[in-house]
Amino acid sequence: MKEEIIRYDTVSVVFDGITVISQFSLTVNQGDKVVIRGPSGSGKSTLLKMAQGYARPDTGTVSYRMQEIDAATAWAIRQETTYISQDTDIGEGIVWDLIAGVFAYTANKTIPYRDCLGEYLTLFSLDETTLDKDFRTLSGGEKQRIVIIISLLLGRTIFFLDEITAALDGSMKQQVAEYFLSHQDWTIIAISHDDAWYREGIRIITIGGK
Repeated sequence: MKEEIIRYDTVSVVFDGITVISQFSLTVNQGDKVVIRGPSGSGKSTLLKMAQGYARPDTGTVSYRMQEIDAATAWAIRQETTYISQDTDIGEGIVWDLIAGVFAYTANKTIPYRDCLGEYLTLFSLDETTLDKDFRTLSGGEKQRIVIIISLLLGRTIFFLDEITAALDGSMKQQVAEYFLSHQDWTIIAISHDDAWYREGIRIITIGGK
């Protein structure tokens, strides 16, 4: 039996007096691949933020490995999960310095990130000269791929992905989606309207209408 990773139990969220998420329930087990879709403002990103303790429901509960997520458990959860956003504003400066800075943190110092960096650059069609460029000069798609690479270098297996292929071209959308979905042991909750994520064996959850 697969381990339960995330459970949303009758979760509701109210913004400015308007209920945007109502009685939402979902259980995600180890290795599951779930794609959430819905119109803008339907609370999709809020659901992902709840899974790492960055947001809380107004009613209902969100649990991680059978423990309710709160201030006491959120930090530990963030140490073994990865949240990747479509927001690529991760800092300024040379790309290599940004990457090295992430792995200078105490929690990441022992991760051998250099071993896989070149492989990921090749996989996502980035030249090694990209590492010497100012991050601000990169295109939106290049920035997104660098953010994805940094997240993968952390070596985690539980991912919360918020529209991470929105800025990519058609072939790269397929490449990124295939890479994440092909790892059977990875647990993924993704928000996306890109067809690249919709395939056999993937659970599609629609919220806030169709």
